[in-house]
Amino acid sequence: MRIATKTIAACAISICTSGLFAQNIQAEPLKNVAQLSASGSVEVQQDLLLMSLVTSRDGLDASTVQSQLRQALDTALGQARQAAVPDLMAVRTGNFSLYPRYGKDGKINGWQGSTELILEGKDFPRITGTAGKILTLSLGGVSFALSREQRARVEGEAQTQAIERFKAKAGEISAAFGFGGHTVREVSFSANDQGPRPRAMAMSARSDMAEAPVPVEAGKSTVQVVVSGSVQMTQPLARP
Repeated sequence: MRIATKTIAACAISICTSGLFAQNIQAEPLKNVAQLSASGSVEVQQDLLLMSLVTSRDGLDASTVQSQLRQALDTALGQARQAAVPDLMAVRTGNFSLYPRYGKDGKINGWQGSTELILEGKDFPRITGTAGKILTLSLGGVSFALSREQRARVEGEAQTQAIERFKAKAGEISAAFGFGGHTVREVSFSANDQGPRPRAMAMSARSDMAEAPVPVEAGKSTVQVVVSGSVQMTQPLARP
């Protein structure tokens, strides 16, 4: 029994000693480590169009307003689906809201509602032409973006730029501090794109727009990739 107790005590001392040794190693401050970042950016034409078609209704009865909105949306949805083509134009419903209207006495005196249909894709003429033929909804907004394929391609180019600049900056910093080399400790990547803001458009009457495509013009986006990280500077240069 005493032998077992001594063995356990010896193990405990060994574990504690190892733990203290590990803590001492971890507690040592890092030396000759530089934190830096670099970025790469590529400007590209926006190839994705999003058009929002909307309408609103007002009435005394909630069910009547909702029915009118549903009818307008169903009619527009049927027309849009006939023109939809995978990868060229997609159709989806957007916001649908119904809320009470209050009078000066604080009581409900009516109902208001709105609905939205969104057309999006790469075929700009198809999308604008379809929007021009839908008479039950009005044009609510136009925005442009980058497709998934376009974004992936451009991000790859921007990432290559950022990595090369990161490597060059790491070499310059190491040399400036008198080191002949460096090794990468850790890196992280982040990407974003900047482009024109969506344009809101309001049209109360569609009689003059019937069968007419809506004119649009895409802008450009700048895709930026940032590489951040740290390097361990090594091989101090020999002093003459």
